[in-house]
Amino acid sequence: MSKFCVIIAAAGKAERFGGAEKKTFAKLDGRPVFLRSLEHFVTREDVCQTILTVAPEDAEAMKSKYGANLGFMGVKLAEGGERRCDTVGAALKVVSDEAEFVAVHDAARPCVRSELIDAVFAEAVKSGAAILAAPITGTIKRVGESMVVEATEPRRRLYEAQTPQVFRKDLLLDAYGRLDEKAKKEMTDDAQLVERAGHHVSVVESDPTNVKITTKADMTLAHAILRVRPSKPAPRLGAFEEAQW
Repeated sequence: MSKFCVIIAAAGKAERFGGAEKKTFAKLDGRPVFLRSLEHFVTREDVCQTILTVAPEDAEAMKSKYGANLGFMGVKLAEGGERRCDTVGAALKVVSDEAEFVAVHDAARPCVRSELIDAVFAEAVKSGAAILAAPITGTIKRVGESMVVEATEPRRRLYEAQTPQVFRKDLLLDAYGRLDEKAKKEMTDDAQLVERAGHHVSVVESDPTNVKITTKADMTLAHAILRVRPSKPAPRLGAFEEAQW
């Protein structure tokens, strides 16, 4: 069985979410968003390591409030940086030698389905690099700075990238080794770096229910998605009861 390290990226500023509380700490049906995302991976037999990246200003609060349970779950904490590449780059420095593949997942995507994780992991083993992505179904308008439509773009074969994004460890390390300032400014996901390094990235088709929480409205949508799915017993978290979260 191939072994995976999973990096949960939770170091973003979450400026569009609004309010004093960051989106990754907001409660989704009584549990923090970041925990909802972690739970998809910590009990998988093929996951040998889980790394949770947090912003430096959140590190102490995370340790004091959630450290005991994270430790029981075997989750390693790492401090992220200003940009996504800084955050993932910091986590890559502590990836276990046992891991053959590295999966990067947004902490703000708590609704990913287990069968999609199975599928993207399997495709990464087969091809070396694979991501979840959903086909674009709406009409796409390119809009100028004056908020006037400049063109209607064809949507055929356009997909919106999601996470997890899964790579053979050596491919991802190679891509990060080639990182320059231009790439740092332009990068919006890890697959972009792997593509830039000349490696093919396969797509496993997903759907819009793998929503990324960006605004408060997305929290409402995530609540609705989780409530219509068959309930599963939550994994045992350790020293504290669920109310601790």
